[in-house]
Amino acid sequence: MEKETKNFEELAVITTNEVVEYYRITKKTLFKMIREGKIRAFKVGNAYRFKKAELEEDLRIDNK
Repeated sequence: MEKETKNFEELAVITTNEVVEYYRITKKTLFKMIREGKIRAFKVGNAYRFKKAELEEDLRIDNK
């Protein structure tokens, strides 16, 4: 069961507002990081979405 949970968590997708709230950054900073390629994102319509696992990895790499 734990393996299934881990796979589900790896697939989790979060919104711009969730990223801003969780990491306590501004939308301006978030969009700048996307433009600079520091954070991977994809668009659904006009809105950005983020794979939670990728976001955590990107931010971990950026902080080193």
